[in-house]
Amino acid sequence: MGKPDTRRLDREIQATARKLAAVQNREMWPLDSRERRAILSAVATSSVKVVRHKSTTRDETKADTAWSAAETRLNAEIIALQSERQRIVNENAKAKAAKKSSGWWRA
Repeated sequence: MGKPDTRRLDREIQATARKLAAVQNREMWPLDSRERRAILSAVATSSVKVVRHKSTTRDETKADTAWSAAETRLNAEIIALQSERQRIVNENAKAKAAKKSSGWWRA
């Protein structure tokens, strides 16, 4: 038995980590459509309020909430991918141990 094939999961974990870093730098490309719409709505509304000399705290809070929701979603994806990878590694180790213990010289 060789090593478990976790390359696909490793690539997905790295891609999701890059997306998380981009969201933490407030880049828009890794956001899904709902999050992007919420942020753009908050920015548009706050820019109108700035022109009218009104308070923008509610819109800033809305944008911050959308950014933190995106970070939470990406963190959850990373955790799920890592746990799936660990499950594959554990299954492979269990199969390898079972194969070793069932040798012809053992009872």
